Amino acid sequence: MPEQSGASGSLDDDARSRGRQLALEARRRRAAIKRSLAEGGSVREVIAQRDDDPAVARMRARDLVEACPGIGPMRATRILAECHVAESRRLRGLGEHQVAALIAALEKAGRDPSGGGDIPARPARGRLLVLSGPSGVGKSSVVSQLRSRHPDLVFSVSATTRAARSGEVDGVHYRFVDRAEFEAMIARGQLLEWAEFAGHLYGTPAGPVEEALARGDDVLLEIELQGARQVRDTAPDAVRVFLAPPSWEVLVERLQGRRTESAEVIERRLATARVELAAEGEFDHTVVNASVDEAAEAILALLEQAAPVASP
Repeated sequence: MPEQSGASGSLDDDARSRGRQLALEARRRRAAIKRSLAEGGSVREVIAQRDDDPAVARMRARDLVEACPGIGPMRATRILAECHVAESRRLRGLGEHQVAALIAALEKAGRDPSGGGDIPARPARGRLLVLSGPSGVGKSSVVSQLRSRHPDLVFSVSATTRAARSGEVDGVHYRFVDRAEFEAMIARGQLLEWAEFAGHLYGTPAGPVEEALARGDDVLLEIELQGARQVRDTAPDAVRVFLAPPSWEVLVERLQGRRTESAEVIERRLATARVELAAEGEFDHTVVNASVDEAAEAILALLEQAAPVASP
């Protein structure tokens, strides 16, 4: 009998793996559709695929509308209401009259995005995902999984005054600078946010983030609590996710198991972690990192539901 139990577990694991792969492929397909629409692709052609393409069939009507150039959250709500389409309705659930009304409204919006004259449609802006959490919670591992599952997600490379750890590459993991250069970036207003943590300065260069959002790319910021609070004020449309440990004991074990820092530094990080955990309620969503795969999948699902970030 144990053999049967083991085989069943293996089959379950295989089924879950296939399910995750299918979900990943569907997300990538929907992301490609949104990019195509943002670049002026045909709404009519996309909707026509709803009976043959499962990714299109499961796409929400609101996601389709907001992907079109020049349509923000408020206008999307108005268009859906005028077409008598529920925001959560999947494309495969639309009736023929709803399809006709939606196509007419979106094609009109494409010709006249402002509602008065033939003005070229602006490309849809990207979405901004802010990921924060206490040191040792596994943000780097989750970010790596996010980038693997969503290759088009732009990862903002932070600047920092701390020294590079083994295996870290300048310009890939961080932009490593000295304190004088970092302070000059602050003075020139070149940082979207910045914070001091464990004796080192960390910050997000604003230019690359704005350029990516303007292209319609989604951007990921992995930042500390102080920086996340600043982004809350400068980009209120951002999706703010708090990555939490399964328990305090697990967090302590992860930090002590690093062996890359002194006991004094670890104690400082634990003290800071208590403060950070108390701020969980300031974020839009909480994802518990009991499994890197499941945490990444939950975060991507939240990103898919987000609205584009407004222009500065």
